[in-house]
Order: sequence, then structure tokens, then C-alpha cells
Amino acid sequence: MTTSDIPPEQPTDAMEFSTDYEMGQDNIRPLGLDIHNPVFLISSIVIFAFVLLALANQEASAEFFGWLRPWLTSTFDWFLVLSVDAITLFCLALIVLPVGSVRIGGKDAKPDYTYAGWIAMMFAAGIGIGLLFFGVLEPVYYNFSEGGAARPLGIDATLPGNEYVGVVGTIHHWGLEGWAIYAAVGLSLAIFCYNLGLPLTLRSAFYPLLGERVWGWWGHAIDTLAVFATLFGLTTSLGLGAQQVAAGLYEVAGIVPSNTVYVLLIVGITGIALCSVLLGMDKGVKRLSEINMIMAVCLFIFVVLVTGIGTAITRYFSVMVDYVVMLPALSNPFGREDTSYFHGWTTFYWAWWIAWSPFVGMFIARISRGRTVREFVICALLAPTAVCALWMSTFGGAAIDMLNAGGAEGVKATVIDSYAPEGALFGFLKELPFYGIVAPISLILIVIFFVTSSDSGSLVIDTITAGGKMDAPVIQRIFWCTLEGLVAIALLLGGGLAALQGAAVSTGIPFTIVVLIMCYCLWLALKSERAKLND
Repeated sequence: MTTSDIPPEQPTDAMEFSTDYEMGQDNIRPLGLDIHNPVFLISSIVIFAFVLLALANQEASAEFFGWLRPWLTSTFDWFLVLSVDAITLFCLALIVLPVGSVRIGGKDAKPDYTYAGWIAMMFAAGIGIGLLFFGVLEPVYYNFSEGGAARPLGIDATLPGNEYVGVVGTIHHWGLEGWAIYAAVGLSLAIFCYNLGLPLTLRSAFYPLLGERVWGWWGHAIDTLAVFATLFGLTTSLGLGAQQVAAGLYEVAGIVPSNTVYVLLIVGITGIALCSVLLGMDKGVKRLSEINMIMAVCLFIFVVLVTGIGTAITRYFSVMVDYVVMLPALSNPFGREDTSYFHGWTTFYWAWWIAWSPFVGMFIARISRGRTVREFVICALLAPTAVCALWMSTFGGAAIDMLNAGGAEGVKATVIDSYAPEGALFGFLKELPFYGIVAPISLILIVIFFVTSSDSGSLVIDTITAGGKMDAPVIQRIFWCTLEGLVAIALLLGGGLAALQGAAVSTGIPFTIVVLIMCYCLWLALKSERAKLND
């Protein structure tokens, strides 16, 4: 930072930041733990209390969360949408402004991972189970919802030229604006950690505003809120993943889904995630992410080949043009008549993406040293948007074509006739050749997506609660990975999907303010780093 950007009481040397932090942090080490007190204690106690209350009062929890999510998304819709708009414009500006040449870690820093490994880990952590769960469900639901209630902007999908409006509405939720949230948080953490020598934790990004107070209760509050947002955002995906794995098991092995099955699945997959966590970043998370991406690409290529390459390409470019044209209207929170789409989906998604942002942001910051700001934003924002759009247009668009042609009875049964979203993907795959082979492979892919979300999330929460340390004791990783599974079980039993979504929204909305302030602090840091390059 320049002296004009930093309050007088703050040191201007990055090494002083780290030294002051190490002297000021209050760590306790019972049983070999390295606990950043009080973040670890407050967050773990509150989360344990939540799990116990949710399990002891399942009916009351279901009723409360059933009310909470729609109230939050309808009350704070304008705030969420305008905030995400601002974050997106900020990230796009970084690509073209001179600060884009700043390199994470300094001008001589070298990347820790190859492009392939870096992008695979970033994408696997950032998208989680979403592509597989929502890739067929969402486009079909928007197009064929009863009375067209959920159609984006109220556009009639039955009119010529509007056949893929549901795909466009889905790309809006999985495209530019969602990834901009991750990019903003990830870049903030990376710059403050690798360029300014601060710990890799959320509080570090607030040093330009709070000075030494980030090591006190202001910083504790920021990190604790980040833990809540990360945990509840992550467990929403874990719960969705458990439901979809159960649906896949029914298709593959005839096992009927039930709460018992959901619990056993979460326990089993949490156990696999623990193994990955114990292996560490390179041997566990990185390898699983690469396997994940290879399998996902193979499944995508299979669907493209059997549904028509030419059709897939034409559809993709058509929906991308429509997406760009419709984006300003989709990003406007005022005067909306498509309330089912806007409140039921868009505002929930923005809160969910923001709830995930501490987890994904810290994870991609951790693996992005050596990249320039411009390179980081393009790879964390534009590339994932293009890939997500390609996936949604291929799977969702093909399902829409089948339904319009009078087929896809499996999709019709799970999305239109009765809302059973976890079965939409398998209903779609039934329409394709080699279902007996593709279904088990898809089930394995879902499990690996599930595991990569859980293990990378555990590493991130562990880093936050250990005060930014990236080599905290293994027992802490085990603790957080186990607790994630317990929270997912508690939410599923205490309200199902509504509880999962309500918990994510309730933490995502207050964390939106944190992300907006982080963007301002990031701008101050980047100006300072750019000035160093010119010296």
C-alpha cells in the first residue's frame, strides 16, 4: 500500500504485517491442535448447537427453514442483485485496466501448478455438484413449469425462437456473475497473502480499513462469519449430492431412496473425503479434481456425440447470443414480473454463490500464485462461464428438444409431472444409448464431485480457523470434514431441501457486505502493487 492509502498506525512493510500477526494471535494447542482462538471455539460450538437443535426439533426446523428462504430472497432481492452486478463490473474492469499486469506473489513469482491442474482444481471446487444436479433440471423446469410461472422475464418458451429460454435463464445462474463473486474473493485473498505477506484468511483483506484491529474482535467476527457461510453453503451442495446419488443408486441397483440411505451416503462419502484430506492438496484434492474433470469431459463428449454435434454447436452459439442480449434485463432487480424465477431461483443463487465464496475464493487463492491479475480473472471468470454454458446448453437443450418432440418420459416424470429434481439427470440419460454403462459412470462422477467439494472445503475451513496457517494439524482437518457431514445430515433430516437452501441464504446475505468491502480493499492493494512495478 502507499502511505496515502494506509492509516497512519499501520506498518508499511509486508514482513511487519506477518510478524505483528504472529505476535498478536491468541492460539491454544490442546491435544496437538493449533486453534485460532476464538474463531475455532465460537464457530464449532455454535455449529454443534445448531446440529443438536435441528436433530432434536425436526418438525420445527422444517417449518422454520420453509419460511426463512422465501422471506429472505423476497426481502433482500434488490440488495443481492445490485451487489452482484457491482462485483461483476469490478472484475471485468480488472481485465482491461493497467492493474491487470500485477502478478500474484510478485513480479518474479512462478505458478505452482500447470494450467491443466490449476483450472481442474478451480473448476471442480467452484462448481461442485451443480452441473450434474441442475444441468437437465433447471432448463427444463423453466421452459415447462406449470403455466410458465418460472420462465425468465416471462418469455413464452412455446413461441418460435424462444425454445431455449430456459437454457438462457440457467446460464444466467451459472455464468458470469456467479464466477465474478469467486474471482473477487479469491483475488483479494491471493494479493494480500502472496504480495503483502498477510495470513491466508478473510480478515487479511480488511487491513487497509481496519489496520491492527483485524487481529482483534473485528477480525474474529469476519473469519467466524466466513466459517458459517462456507459450511452452510457447502452442506447445501452435499445434501443435493446425497439426494442425487440416492436417485442414481435406485436406477443402478434398485435401492429405494430414504432418510436412512441419505445419512449412510453422507457418512460414507465423508469418509472418502477424509482420506483425500489426509493425503493433502497435491496427492488428494488435485488428483481427484483431475479425475473429476476427465470423467466429466468424457460424459459431455458422449452426450454431444449421441445428440448431434452440429445441433449442440448451433444451440450453444444461439443461447450465448440470447444470454448476452438478455443479461441487462436479467440483472435488473426492479419491475420484475417473473417473480417465481427471480425470487425462487435468482436471488437464492446469488446468496448461495456468496455463501460459497469464502471456500472457493480461499481455495483458488491458495493455488494461484504466479498468475497475473488479468490471467486470474479470465481463467476464474470468463473460461468457467463459457464451459458452464456449454454444459447447460448441451444437457438441458437436448432434454428440451426431446420433450418438444414428445419423448424424454423420464425427464417429464421427474421435472414436470412431479418435482423430483434429483432424478432429472438419470431420466435424461435413459433416453440415450448404453444407459446400463453410462448410469453407473455418472453415479461415480457425482460421488467424486461430492468428495472434491467436501475435502477442499475442509481444507479451507481448517485454514480459516487456524488463523491462516496452511499446515495446521491433520486432526483439525478430520474435525471439520466430519462436522460438514453432521451439518448436512441435520439439515436434510430437519427440513430437507428447504432447510439446506435456507441455511445457505441466511449466511450468504450478510456476507455480501463483506465481499463488497473486500473489492474496495483489493483495489487499494492493486493500485499499490502497480505503483511498485512502475518504480
